[in-house]
Amino acid sequence: MEKTDLSTARRMLKSTNIKTKKRGLRVIKAVKKQTVRVK
Repeated sequence: MEKTDLSTARRMLKSTNIKTKKRGLRVIKAVKKQTVRVK
């Protein structure tokens, strides 16, 4: 099971692997979506 917290996702974006970058982007978008709902 992979970590899905924001700091890990930001670290994933620096990776050279395309799949890893996309995975990181997906996590960041999901977190942003959640924070918009909270406000």
